[in-house]
Amino acid sequence: MQMDIIFCNEILLKPDEVEKVKSFRVVVCSLVALMGSVAAYAEVPSIDLIIENHRFSPEVVEIAAGQKVKLHVINKDATPEEFESHDLRREKVIAGNASANILIGPLEAGEYSFVGEFNEDTAKGKIIVK
Repeated sequence: MQMDIIFCNEILLKPDEVEKVKSFRVVVCSLVALMGSVAAYAEVPSIDLIIENHRFSPEVVEIAAGQKVKLHVINKDATPEEFESHDLRREKVIAGNASANILIGPLEAGEYSFVGEFNEDTAKGKIIVK
């Protein structure tokens, strides 16, 4: 019986082991890419945006142009609220007594409004980018 052997980084592998090594390499490469994404996400500055009594606090958030920012929206109300911004092209429902992260940017200088869609009369705010 003839046995083909393939060299893989100077390790002798049988043909059936080659596929296992290829699969393992794909998994390792995927994990490395994911870790890089998580690390990059963790390095983005975070700004707390609190919903309480159906109002945002602070109502005005200032950030630098060209910067990515993570809005950490904390809903202290018992009812859900939807963060919505047509300017930012973002919307996210935040359950009562819960929080969520919304990644924005990088943005050009200007003003970007947002509302709490379920309480638009009171839940209003804007992001000023300088």
